[in-house]
Amino acid sequence: MRVRDLLAPGAPRLRLLAAEEELDRQVSGVMTTDLQDPGRYLHGGELVLTGMLWRSGPADSERFVRTIVAGGAVALAAGEAEVGPVPADLVEACRRHRMPLLAVPDDIAFGTVTEFVGRQVSADRAADLSALVDRHRLLVSAAGGGGLDAVLDLLGGDLDLDCWVLAPTGTVIAGPADRLPAEDRDQLVRAHLAAQRQRRRPPHRVRLAAGAYSLLPAPAAPEAEAPLTDWLLVVAGDVTEWTPKRQQLAENLARLVAAERHRRDEGRRLRRRLADELLALLRRDADPAEISRTLYASSAMAARYESPDSEPPAADGAWVVVSAEGTGLPEGAVRVILEEALGGAADRALVAGAGTGAVVVLPAPDGPAAETLRGLLAPLEAGLGSEGRITLGVSAPAPAAVGLRGALEEARHARRIAAARVGRVCVAGPEELASHVLLLAAVPDEVRRAFRSRLLDTVISYDIEHQADLVRTLEAFLRSDGSWTRCAAQLHVHVNTLRYRIGRIEELTGRDLSRLEDRVDFYLALELA
Repeated sequence: MRVRDLLAPGAPRLRLLAAEEELDRQVSGVMTTDLQDPGRYLHGGELVLTGMLWRSGPADSERFVRTIVAGGAVALAAGEAEVGPVPADLVEACRRHRMPLLAVPDDIAFGTVTEFVGRQVSADRAADLSALVDRHRLLVSAAGGGGLDAVLDLLGGDLDLDCWVLAPTGTVIAGPADRLPAEDRDQLVRAHLAAQRQRRRPPHRVRLAAGAYSLLPAPAAPEAEAPLTDWLLVVAGDVTEWTPKRQQLAENLARLVAAERHRRDEGRRLRRRLADELLALLRRDADPAEISRTLYASSAMAARYESPDSEPPAADGAWVVVSAEGTGLPEGAVRVILEEALGGAADRALVAGAGTGAVVVLPAPDGPAAETLRGLLAPLEAGLGSEGRITLGVSAPAPAAVGLRGALEEARHARRIAAARVGRVCVAGPEELASHVLLLAAVPDEVRRAFRSRLLDTVISYDIEHQADLVRTLEAFLRSDGSWTRCAAQLHVHVNTLRYRIGRIEELTGRDLSRLEDRVDFYLALELA
């Protein structure tokens, strides 16, 4: 279709404001954006739809028009629903750059314009595969949160091609989830993360019991190198065996997924500001009324996102706090990882953070939050290098504003417990804070090492030198509550042998294992080891 077709009878009621001499340009698709610089997401031939939210002054109009001209856009349509009539400086900028400018009245939805262009393009070139790609592009750029599902539905219906968009945790962002089991998703994201960590060139090919799949990363920003935060496009089949046109379709789809990811991240900015504000309030032990207002604003925002007409849920229910820390990861990565891991819950959760850490405040889930997070983050182990780690501590549910400060401290203590463990992804929950582990987590590292060394070094050295088994014997003796018969049975040794070993431990350490105090010291030293 041509630009002039947008002004023909039967078309949406648009008004031409500039560049009448350029109406014969060919329109290949639609991009809806309010980014100040959308040039990187233009492929050429698009009608750009904008609500002008990027404009704060006349100079912005010149910069925006120059950007879309450089990106290959063929026309600009400005909506008047949000900021009112199209300003004169935008009209003048379009005249200077010979960019056709159309005004979209406030009673005409962008979706109406998008559907019209889609029908025209499809009718003109229905037999051409590139027309199908353009239809997909316009749907993603215009349909918002449901755009990716619409694109993947079209691919499945028109080309019999199954595709999915996954978060790095295996959560389904778009696509038919019932046709990709959780076990397969887990294997696919692990294979993708391992390939990214090894810097292998995409597409990555994986063969499962159900068949072959091709994996294409869809980063939020082209220059970013943070595979743990990338979305993943999964395509059924081996794209390297496809025709060039069909391969181009997969590559274009990956770009569309990246653009949708960027759009979604732009929408999270206000939530992130709310999250940072809430964390600042908790750190300075602010008045509960201030905290309640922030929680209410968060709930109201989430309600509007889910349904513009819905009532915001009450903010005085139970909330859970998560404290997280990343090692060997880029700054800000942990925050994004948690946003992606929580999936739909991220629209209710507030995820704050800076540097390598993050704090999450979210409505208390039905089940144990620690177990949920442990399961969600498990696939990320494949993308963490030898030095990479993610440790999380989870609080017990807290009663709204009055309990969040204590929940934050509880989550931090739990995270220290998780950090003391071995593993790439470690999570500790509130149930572990009622034991001696909480006390050990609060002890400085140098004190921990000195205490452990003073009690166990001589025993460990003896084991190494004599090929003995004193440390294991000590552990079994304490687990048996000092029962000689139970311990001997567990170790499959005679009671006299057990008495000899315990006596040797007492000689080496100068301690008496019949005394409660010495048993407690040995137990704690073994826990620290």
